[in-house]
Amino acid sequence: MIILSCNNISKSYGIDTILKDLTFSIQKGDRVGLIGVNGAGKSTLLKILTKQISYDNGDLFIAKSTTIGYLEQSSIFAEDKTVFEEALSIYQFLINIEKALREKELEIASLNHENSSDTLMEDLMNEYALLTEDFEKNNGYGYQSEVKGVLKGLGFCDDDFDKPVTHLSGGEKTRLSLVKLLLSKPDILLLDEPTNHLDIQAVEWLEGFLKDYAGTVLMISHDRFFLDQLVTNIFEIENHSISCYKGNYSTFMEKKRADIEQQLRAYQNQQQEISKQKDIIRRLRQHGTEKLMNRAKSREKQLDKIDQVELPQQYKKKAGIHFTSQVKSGENVLLVKELCKSFDEDKLFDNASFQIYRGEKVALIGPNGIGKSTLFRILLNEVSASGGEFQLGHRVDIGYYDQEQQNLNSNKTLINEIWDEHTGKTETEIRTLLGRFLFHGDDVFRPISTLSGGEKARVSLLKLIMSKANFLLLDEPTNHLDIHSKEVLEDALCSYDGTILVISHDRYFLNRVSTKIIELTSNGTEEYLGNYDYYLYKKKEKLEESSINTIEEKTKTQLKEERRKEKEESNRLRDIKKNLEKLEASIIEMEERLSNLEALMCQEEIYSDPEKSKEINLETIALKEKLQIFYDEWESSIDIS
Repeated sequence: MIILSCNNISKSYGIDTILKDLTFSIQKGDRVGLIGVNGAGKSTLLKILTKQISYDNGDLFIAKSTTIGYLEQSSIFAEDKTVFEEALSIYQFLINIEKALREKELEIASLNHENSSDTLMEDLMNEYALLTEDFEKNNGYGYQSEVKGVLKGLGFCDDDFDKPVTHLSGGEKTRLSLVKLLLSKPDILLLDEPTNHLDIQAVEWLEGFLKDYAGTVLMISHDRFFLDQLVTNIFEIENHSISCYKGNYSTFMEKKRADIEQQLRAYQNQQQEISKQKDIIRRLRQHGTEKLMNRAKSREKQLDKIDQVELPQQYKKKAGIHFTSQVKSGENVLLVKELCKSFDEDKLFDNASFQIYRGEKVALIGPNGIGKSTLFRILLNEVSASGGEFQLGHRVDIGYYDQEQQNLNSNKTLINEIWDEHTGKTETEIRTLLGRFLFHGDDVFRPISTLSGGEKARVSLLKLIMSKANFLLLDEPTNHLDIHSKEVLEDALCSYDGTILVISHDRYFLNRVSTKIIELTSNGTEEYLGNYDYYLYKKKEKLEESSINTIEEKTKTQLKEERRKEKEESNRLRDIKKNLEKLEASIIEMEERLSNLEALMCQEEIYSDPEKSKEINLETIALKEKLQIFYDEWESSIDIS
């Protein structure tokens, strides 16, 4: 069933075309990844679908009664609420029902005391029953647990629940917005970069949540690993148009490569034909006769009508990134020994110990808030450690990429930001360097404050390249970069002749670049000599070993318990056997006594004496009753022995 479709949707701002003749459809239950370079129009399309902005022409169809939830990159919250209260507000209707139930309970209790009419009580009980039914049907007894589960899944801990939303960072607010959106369960989820500000554990939780999501998902993402794990379709916006592919990101890349080769051949053939026609037109004009001039004009008109094939985006201008180091460092680049950091009573990490050698490309991973960026700042001598030590090797020169781009001066222009640090270069040389990073013409005079996140990232990377450092500390270098820019950066880092220590939550990037993984925890570090896939493999292996050990330990415990129970059973049976022997001896003794009494009753001197006869008769009756009890007990003991 088609839940959403667009037919020839277009959008322009003045003379700038953003989207042109977009046609696609989405089936109910599809999980679609929307990709394209920064500025391609992805967010514009989502805003069209949510009717936040209008489109110029075309048709938009959304199935009747379909609810749409949209995660924007910025969010607004009530200032007087805590994190938990803000998340809980998505279930305001249940909160209202719960409040109404408490009020009805008070009314019912009040009527009981006042001995009011049965009719009034019956009406109240019916209203209470309807409210209870509605409350139960909408998970009234479980919604608070559900809210806590989603909050924890997206990286909020118990201590965060009571934190005022005004105290949250930008990233935390984005996560809280995502929490609310997921809890709202719309028919169509529209997500704009949902993995931004999530650590790897939270991204993996989100993958699981969205895989099981009953609705439809359309999301903008540059996270290739995430797209690979999750999506059923890829929609790519390129050159203002959209192309639709079935499958995940890897499947898309295979088909895309084939499409690019086909488009390139078509482009080259068309350019060859255009060149041929222009040469013919030139020669016709050279002869100068009226007839030939008319033929030349006719051919020019035909050329103008040609629907030109675009050169594939991959063959157009792209940022030229190439890292080189000016000085070769010593073999030992960094030694970290029992490093720890706390802020007052809050411990970030403890006993961090590792060593990095020349040429290694090391990834530092761990959950948000564990202190990865803080560890970088310690290595840069911007903050002091609470304990332990580190030592840089011989001739080590650090180059630092800050994910917040705080090393950029927002008051400067682009050209001055670079030139002020490299005064020995001419303006032409600086402009040429900026041109390699796609800043051309008057772009170089733009203030840093006007640049987008992706543009600032390119400037920071240019500054890093120009530093010619031999040890790069990279803090989330793929943030704000589109997929193509990430691939260019990965190629440059893979061919870099120096050493790298990088913080990243981009698992695809980690797989391509890293040769060693260091996992930072609150209690220390653990090293894995491989890329991210190897890290996952070893973690899984350890988990399986731990499970086996747990099972073995459990088996040992079970055997011990079984032996204990066997011993108890043996003791129990022994006691029963002893008890049986006692019962049997008592029964034999009583049966003999009963036989003697019956024999006495047959003697004349007894049955002729009423007093003696009564006495023996009473004893006989009592003995028979006691004997029956012993018989019953003996039978029960036989059954369980």
